[in-house]
Amino acid sequence: MVKIEPFAVEQWMDEYETTAKYNVAETCAASISVNDLLELSENKERSREAIDVTSRKLTYGSIRGTDALRKNLAGLYSARASGLTSDGVLITNGAIAANFLTLYALVGQGDHVICQYPTYEQLYQVPASLGAEVSLWKMDPANKWKLDVDELKRMTKENTKMIILNNPNNPTGQIIPKPQLEEIIEFAQEKNIIIHSDEVYRPIFHSIQPSSDDFPPSAINMGYDKVIVTGSFSKAYSLAGIRTGWIASKNKEIIEKIVEVRHYTTISVSQLDEAVAAEAVSDRCVHALLGRNIQLAKKHLEILSNFIDAHNWACGWVKPVAGTTCFVKFHKMGRLIDDAEFCKRLIDRTGVMLVPGSKCFGGGKDFKGHVRIGFVCETEVLKEGLEKMRGFMEEEYADVPTAPK
Repeated sequence: MVKIEPFAVEQWMDEYETTAKYNVAETCAASISVNDLLELSENKERSREAIDVTSRKLTYGSIRGTDALRKNLAGLYSARASGLTSDGVLITNGAIAANFLTLYALVGQGDHVICQYPTYEQLYQVPASLGAEVSLWKMDPANKWKLDVDELKRMTKENTKMIILNNPNNPTGQIIPKPQLEEIIEFAQEKNIIIHSDEVYRPIFHSIQPSSDDFPPSAINMGYDKVIVTGSFSKAYSLAGIRTGWIASKNKEIIEKIVEVRHYTTISVSQLDEAVAAEAVSDRCVHALLGRNIQLAKKHLEILSNFIDAHNWACGWVKPVAGTTCFVKFHKMGRLIDDAEFCKRLIDRTGVMLVPGSKCFGGGKDFKGHVRIGFVCETEVLKEGLEKMRGFMEEEYADVPTAPK
């Protein structure tokens, strides 16, 4: 029997998110409706026709995903580098299924996997449950959450099968800059190691310009064919409710291995969901949708920055560069706080929901005092949530215990 550790962050979300008054733990850009999507379209009539499935027979959908959706997704990557076609895209039930299928198909007993850390727990717990040895490649909080490629090289073994990246990163909101990403890809190619890059927060780049030398392209556009990227409509595209994601790779052998596993778990994704997804990434809608979300991220980052600045006596951060999340460190009297207790008291007293870093990203031992904030939620939720937090900081923060040693 496969043994897998409890999924801490999802357990936390399951316990609190339906009752929270101010969910500032949400990692999706503020959700939109189908009508909202139509309003963003450059050709509303054509978009309405594309999404209208009222006369369609609701049979199984296309096993690998519709041609329209896979073609549109392939186009997102091919703008900067040729080579990815719709045949290299596989549609899944969200990025969580995309990641699971990739790992289940390619990793097993006797393999060694290196995973960027901190990150979404699935990315290192699933390969461990499959019998792989997993090494955590730790980002350095003292150095703006940077990775050390020399450390990666020292960690690599003869049986290293896969390097797992999360770019932009959850929970820190940092990126792997292009020069460093090039080093990683070059090293992986030299050692014939698969790169699995979870890019679910791409392309929400709110604090770096495409003209910057550090701006990271998708790993799939870096010239190495043993790269797999996963994505979703939940985070950057504001459509978590359609539960649609994807796997993309230019390597046909890799895609076919994943397809073999997929047959055991998913016949197809919902036709209704795929129709909405395909339209969201069509030329009619995608630019306005992403523009809306990037501007929302910029606006909300300023709001959150003002809060952090006003409470610098109790908290600090490495300001996020991309994505929808940030990792904020809380302290008092020179010691880190008990982040889980802080988050519990905050939601009990105010209804504001955050995610405790050590509990949900550090296995109870790393990242003490840190909390993850999802700041690209509805504007009023963020503003009102931070105002409630302001009152808590003034009246009750002094009573929050510090982290156990």
